[in-house]
Amino acid sequence: MNAKFQPVIVAFAAAVIGLGLTASANAVCPVCTVAVGTGVGLSRWLGVDDAVTGLWLGGLTVSMIIWTLHWMESRNIQFKGRGLITTIVYYLLLLAPLHFGDLLGHPRNAFHGVDKLLLGIGTGSLAFFAGAWWYERIKEKQGGHAIFPFQKVVMPVSPLLVLSVIFYFLMKRA
Repeated sequence: MNAKFQPVIVAFAAAVIGLGLTASANAVCPVCTVAVGTGVGLSRWLGVDDAVTGLWLGGLTVSMIIWTLHWMESRNIQFKGRGLITTIVYYLLLLAPLHFGDLLGHPRNAFHGVDKLLLGIGTGSLAFFAGAWWYERIKEKQGGHAIFPFQKVVMPVSPLLVLSVIFYFLMKRA
């Protein structure tokens, strides 16, 4: 393994483990998942930089993890390490095809030595999770109600939109 990728892999692994150790699963709505999935397809079709596409892949992956954990909870499927195992499986399902398809690790597809897809996936995962978590905290304080319509969609997707603009300009300059 290339030494310059080791800190990225350690940080990404820590993020995956952290997401998998969440105490409870809160559902992310289907509209949100469709919005993230649409963002992935649209960015690839438009030829957007892989770092930006990675943001949306990370967000979609977290959305699917949350959905799966909620589904398991609603069917009383309980087992030790459920969150961590589900998280690892989803990231393997995402990263294995990218790795074996030679889409990861190309020196020309790096930003300051970090693979753009991995950078985007890790950042997008954390941003989407933070937005979904923040929504749940706000909803708790509001007695289980959203403050505005579609808040459940807006809060997890907004960080991805903001980061997409930031990453677009960062990658354009690199």
